[in-house]
Amino acid sequence: MEKKLAVVALGGNALLRGDQAGTIDEQEQNTTETLENLVFLINDGYDIVITHGNGPQVGNILMRNDAGEQMYGIAQMPVDICVADSQGGIGYMIERMFRNVLNKYGIEKNVICIVTQVLVDINDPAFNDPQKRVGKIYSKDQADDLALRKGWIFMEEVKTQGGYRRVVPSPIPSRVINNSIIKELARKGNIVIAAGGGGVPVYIDEKKDVRPAEAVVDKDLASSLLATEIGADEFYILTDVPYIYVNYKKPDQQIREFLNYEDTLKYLNDGQFAKGSMAPKIQACLNFIKQGGKKSVITEAFKLADKKYGSKITMEYEDDRR
Repeated sequence: MEKKLAVVALGGNALLRGDQAGTIDEQEQNTTETLENLVFLINDGYDIVITHGNGPQVGNILMRNDAGEQMYGIAQMPVDICVADSQGGIGYMIERMFRNVLNKYGIEKNVICIVTQVLVDINDPAFNDPQKRVGKIYSKDQADDLALRKGWIFMEEVKTQGGYRRVVPSPIPSRVINNSIIKELARKGNIVIAAGGGGVPVYIDEKKDVRPAEAVVDKDLASSLLATEIGADEFYILTDVPYIYVNYKKPDQQIREFLNYEDTLKYLNDGQFAKGSMAPKIQACLNFIKQGGKKSVITEAFKLADKKYGSKITMEYEDDRR
């Protein structure tokens, strides 16, 4: 009997938390603590593919880019190279920490990191409406200068008076390149780390060449797409809340543990989920279920092994509510 296949998307807080400086010691500790919670999936006989966020890390890479150019004249690298850099660095860290966790529990498995490209449509409307903030906060004079010299687009930061951040497009992913290899490796019992930070966005030009897109891809949407393409049974998003809530942070806030597709879609369309945080996660889960996935779960990493926790989305309500 074929094992179940799960795609597990690690949120940014699984690696770097908001109140931390971001040292390698902090990130390694956070990563180890998160990965400890995936051991139960292995013990339950799952094959696993791991994806991850890269928001804080790629932002730091972009700031190092900027500092290197200003102080030493080192040429800045484009966004796609920075995303690839973050995939390699974070993937290496997850791979090494997971090898140590497996060693602790006496589990012998290969752990493999793949720097992953994700195909987007260069005609996606997002390229005409960049909204994704990246990099450091600049003054208006600095932003105006960079916009003139580099053609970058900036938006004012609401929480920082007089501050501006670069914005780039965030197109919808259409295919994860090398998805068949990722599936093959996972189905042979290897733990695969792929599509980090949503993957490196690329497009196919008129010559059929692969070209970089100056953009970033939402990691939850890319993870959901990968889960669908490799025929995963279950899709997990690990974040900083244990459940999905309706009327979040209001007097009548309610937990929703077991949801079906139609009810969840209605909540999404009614604006129950914040656009910058939970809404993309909900949409990613719905995409997976609509394309035939059996179950999507949103929860905290530390609650993952406890089947009582987490909000589960299926096409129909779950009968087994353990």
